Amino acid sequence: MLGVLAGFFVVWCIILVGMFVGRRNVLGENARSVLSALTFFVASPALLFETLGKAKLHDVFAAPLLVTAVGAAVTAALFFVIVRFLLKRTVPESLMSSMSASLANSANLGIPIAVYVLGDASYVAPLLIFQLAFFTPLFLMALDATTSSHRTTPAGFALMILKNPMIVGSALGLVVAGTGWKVPDLVMQPIHLIGGAAIPAMLIAFGMSLNGSRPLQAAAGRRADALLASGFKLVIHPAIAYVFARMLGMEGHALFAVVVTSALPTAQNVFVAASRYRTGITVAKDTVLITTVVAVPAMIGVALLLT
Repeated sequence: MLGVLAGFFVVWCIILVGMFVGRRNVLGENARSVLSALTFFVASPALLFETLGKAKLHDVFAAPLLVTAVGAAVTAALFFVIVRFLLKRTVPESLMSSMSASLANSANLGIPIAVYVLGDASYVAPLLIFQLAFFTPLFLMALDATTSSHRTTPAGFALMILKNPMIVGSALGLVVAGTGWKVPDLVMQPIHLIGGAAIPAMLIAFGMSLNGSRPLQAAAGRRADALLASGFKLVIHPAIAYVFARMLGMEGHALFAVVVTSALPTAQNVFVAASRYRTGITVAKDTVLITTVVAVPAMIGVALLLT
């Protein structure tokens, strides 16, 4: 238990450094965007390649991936029914709200939590792979089908997945793990150094993003939607994951890992999608902010319950 709390302490310390740096504007106006781009396009793919290259494929694709898929899908479906038929929202807005309630921040916060709290970045790999390769594209296809603002072909979706640097880094790492090929040390050393920049850069950028964040300031009649989506993301989603994982016989650290990763906050790219399709923008923005602020204390609560 002390090790888990120590991991959260490390994460929060770096987040607080990011908040301080952002508030003082030490790195300039565009620092958060630059750090986020660095982690997404360069450092995180390197970290995922190195980590998954050493992983056991059974640990990545067996029960954890199934729990991840079922937990996210059931959470999204339940929330869709509530907002569509009880709150009477339109289909596109219901889809976007369901995305807010079930799509986790698997990269910017998920990878650091996996490393410092769970002890291995591979614990977040099932969530990251499922969301980037399947869950997010399915939501976008549904939004494309129910709105007229954008139309994307199946080939376009496939290209979008293949061009994602985290998917590429993960896929190459899984190839190395599956074939048993040992990457030469001369090649791995620069990859290791670049990957080492991912977590501190992520958490500093994450801390910078919290400055000035005030959810529910302009709820536009959607305050209940945002609060409900936040509750689903931080409570219902990990609860569903826990129940299903127990049904599969998972226990110990493996059970703890799938529940903690399910309790991650709403991914920031949900707001990007809402802006693109011009629907559910208020709910997406407020859910991202609320869950981002509350997520780490919520995950500490999960840790206290399961350890």
